Amino acid sequence: MLMPSIFGESLIDDFFDDLARPARAVTRYNTPSNNVMRTDIKENEGGYELAIDLPGYKKEDVKAELKDGYLIVTAQTKQDNDEKDDNGKYIRRERYYGTCSRTFYVGEEVTQEDITAKFEDGILKLSVPKKEAVPKAEETKYIRIEG
Repeated sequence: MLMPSIFGESLIDDFFDDLARPARAVTRYNTPSNNVMRTDIKENEGGYELAIDLPGYKKEDVKAELKDGYLIVTAQTKQDNDEKDDNGKYIRRERYYGTCSRTFYVGEEVTQEDITAKFEDGILKLSVPKKEAVPKAEETKYIRIEG
């Protein structure tokens, strides 16, 4: 059954999905969330190259942090569309505030200085090196026995 594109693939599936996850219904129709933060990960000899799509975001809206071996990429946006007539009365006011985030495990051996990032044409490109996990030396602890 063909439906208008605002309903996605199937009206019935969308209806039941929206009941299970009502927050998804709100964001789906207000923003092109299905195109945000799509990520391509390419492995090369020395590491990984990530390309994250962030259409409509500016460089200052995007943050990347490394915490406990996880690379966390967050993008935040704020849009105000105010239109007034000649008398200064509002004809239409629309606001949208949103945040999206992705998390990637890169290993606890990777440091912030190892990762390079570049934001260009709505695409965040990250380069993460491969690092071998250093096995921790087992430390034997003896209990003193008095005699």
